[in-house]
Parts: sequence; C-alpha cells; structure tokens
Amino acid sequence: MQTTPFIGVDVSKQSLSIAIHNQSSAPQTIANNKSAIKNFLSTLPPQSLIAVEATNIFHRLLIELAFQSHFTVYVLNPHDVHYYCRAVGQRAKTDRVDAQLIARYLAKEHQELHPWVPPSSVQEAIFTLIARRATVTKSKQALQQSLRDVPLTKNILYALNQQLTKTLIAIDKAIVAQLKQDVQLVDTANKLRDIPGIGPLISAALATLLQRYPFANADAVTCYVGLDPRAKDSGQKRGQRKLTKRGPSEMRRLLYIAAMTAARHPQIKPIYERQLAKGLSCIAAYNVLARKLLRAAWSLIKHDQAFDLNRFANQLT
Repeated sequence: MQTTPFIGVDVSKQSLSIAIHNQSSAPQTIANNKSAIKNFLSTLPPQSLIAVEATNIFHRLLIELAFQSHFTVYVLNPHDVHYYCRAVGQRAKTDRVDAQLIARYLAKEHQELHPWVPPSSVQEAIFTLIARRATVTKSKQALQQSLRDVPLTKNILYALNQQLTKTLIAIDKAIVAQLKQDVQLVDTANKLRDIPGIGPLISAALATLLQRYPFANADAVTCYVGLDPRAKDSGQKRGQRKLTKRGPSEMRRLLYIAAMTAARHPQIKPIYERQLAKGLSCIAAYNVLARKLLRAAWSLIKHDQAFDLNRFANQLT
C-alpha cells in the first residue's frame, strides 16, 4: 500500500528548505532555481503532495514547475501557518523547522485545503496590474500626507502627484486592454457595472476574481476577501465583531470605495443609514455595504441574472 508523502517547503529568494512529514531524514536545502527544482521533483513519487507558504514572488517558480510535473500543490496562507505554529507549541524558528511545520500542517489539514491551479495569462496580468496599482496609490497617499505641511516641497509634491496620477491612468488603461483579451471577462465586468458603486476598475477586479475561483456560495467569496466578521463570544459575553481581513487587502479597499459611492445612491442610502441607526460607525456601516455588494456580485454572476436594484435595496439588513 502506497503512502502519500507530505512535503513542506519554506521559501526564500535564494533557496528552498524541504521537509517530508514523518521521515527521519533531515530537511534538505536546494537552490531556488529551475534546474535544482526540476532535479528535486524528479525524485518524488507521483502521489506526493507539496505545500508552500505564499510569498511575494519567490514561491512561484516552485509551484509552477510542480504543477507542470502533475503534482498536487497547495499554497498556504502565512497567517494560517503562523497560528498553527503557535497552536502546536513550536519554539524554534529556522527555515528547516518551518519546512517541517508546513509538512505537518499539510499532513493534518490537506483534506480541508484547495489545490492550487494556475491562473490564465489574462487573469495573472490583471491581478499583477491591480497589485502594482495598489502600490502606486499607497505611495501617492503617503507622499501627500508626509509633505503637504512642508512649504518648500509644495512644487515638488505637485509634480510628484501629477506623475503618479499619470501612472495610475496608464495602469488603468493596461487593465482594460488585458480585460478585452477575454470575451467572458468583458461580459462579466459589464454585468457587474450595473451594480451602483461598481466602476471600471472594480468590475475588472471582481470579474477576474470570480472567474479565477469557483466559489461555492456567497459566504465563501466573502470569507476569501476577508469581509466576514469574526465572532468573539464566550459564555454570556458577546465580543465585538471585527473583520477577519484574511484575503486580498486591495480587493477589500476597492469594495470599500465602491460602498462609499453606492451609499450616495438614493435607493441604497437607506441601507447605509440603517446600519448607522444600529449604532455602527461609518467605517463599519461601509463594510457592511461592501459585503452586500460583493455578495450581490457573486449572485449575479453565479445565476447569470441582471442586477435587480429594487430587490437589493429592499433586502433585510
């Protein structure tokens, strides 16, 4: 009877630390390059499962080569691994110890995990552009806050602001150009723009997200984006609800902006005001509305329906 090797990989820019769950051999370290990874993969049984923490870009080569070699690959949320580490009482932290922990996590939890599937070239390009746009936006905001009270930098700040604005416009055009390469994405984005607050950028981001991942229900996409409130109750105590914020932060930011825009719509404004009447802060009320917009977007695409503004505005809150 064949056993499944559970392989955990801790990634750095230059190297990969690799451990196999429940094997007496010490973890090994290989270079993080194509040749070394291919040689390593050629030594693995075909039923091997491989898990790696998501990094910025350094894990990409490994998962792409592993997928091409027909291995089942899992890309783990670093927060999940961090809390798992604390839960099992791991005291040391080295690359090899982390690789062993990832292998252990995979062995215990693999039935609850979703295998990684590569995005299409259009999806990858749009996700990358949206991430780069977020970086430019944050830089622009940081410069404005840092330099606006310094008189000598007024002209410099103006020039920087103009240039960064041009950069954002160029990125937006690039996103639209990528979107047009996929007819289905264009159709999905156009449907989403019927929802108040959902403009060209957010519709492109949402269309790509909903095409990339086949979410089973609205709760699943809400959890993925991190707009689900975390309960913190114990006995008779009911703790304050806070967002989990476990998904892509830029998608949450875009949906929050969409909610701020939608809240000015005559038919949607009452939804926002009802949240305020419950005692929620403005931020919390916008997050509630953002969650409703996301769920509406999923339902619209899942059931291939047109957006019904009256139904959305009259739903119970």
